[in-house]
Amino acid sequence: MKCRVCRGPAVIDIRRHNANFCEEHFLKLCHDQVTRAIAAFDMLSPGDRVLVAVSGGKDSLALWDILLDLGYEVDGLYLGLGIGEYTEASGCHVRRFARARGLNLREVDLRSEHGFDIPNGSRAAKRPPCSACGLSKRHLFDRATRDGGYDALATGHNLDDEAAVLFGNVLRWEGEYLARQLPVLPAGNGFPRKVKPLVRLSERETAAYCVLRGIDYQVEECPMAEGNRHLGYKAALNAVEAQSPGTKHTFYFNFLDRAAGLFRDRMTEAEAGLDTCTRCGSPAAGEICSFCRLAERATGAGPPVRPGSRSQDGVLA
Repeated sequence: MKCRVCRGPAVIDIRRHNANFCEEHFLKLCHDQVTRAIAAFDMLSPGDRVLVAVSGGKDSLALWDILLDLGYEVDGLYLGLGIGEYTEASGCHVRRFARARGLNLREVDLRSEHGFDIPNGSRAAKRPPCSACGLSKRHLFDRATRDGGYDALATGHNLDDEAAVLFGNVLRWEGEYLARQLPVLPAGNGFPRKVKPLVRLSERETAAYCVLRGIDYQVEECPMAEGNRHLGYKAALNAVEAQSPGTKHTFYFNFLDRAAGLFRDRMTEAEAGLDTCTRCGSPAAGEICSFCRLAERATGAGPPVRPGSRSQDGVLA
């Protein structure tokens, strides 16, 4: 197996490219794919201060590493979600990565700062764990980006993630979520700019990147994600991809080219109904935002309120 570029010994094959790459040219491919995504979707500009949401997994740590190599000013944000040993191990991976490189890492602990963790919060609010987790992360990511004066929040969503979420949203024809499933969500209505620079890289490629770069990451899946529909959609698409390499890329990027604009009005409608949360000042679809409702139920602080508002991201947990 020889590298397509230099004809030296290859370390990885990428079937959708019908090519093999040595270590040097695979790492260059990863950098080039991120550079291409940033340019194609106008994600970032030179001089932007970027906050990367890091979980300790391969995608977010690879993203932090690549953005630094590309010359961006990047800090990390880690959320302690209180999911037992999984959270403890994830935090260790993030701190080790940041410490070894002398990077600035911001940390927010959900339990100590907001009075609840994901296991207890999801039970008290009668929400699936992944729903409570996603809601909390989006709220805290947005707030940290705003409060820190960052130009953009970058997340480690890769091609597999985006294709799987798109698959689920198409199956249910969730118009509002489809409207927001874009590589960039611009700043506005109190939300920061959000970017997904890894959309041209697969999960397997980010894992290989970390191995070759010597980045130690959390390998285990979150124990609370068992039964999550997103994992089922990933498995289904993986089966199709195995038979027809490039399917996930074609599915997602053809959606962006040919169909995403058809749902733009749904985004405008959702934004028109936004207000400001009377408790935390964040954007909300009513008087109280979804995160404050969750915190209220989880901590028992105040009377119960009816569930309501949706997130900006449009990702169904």
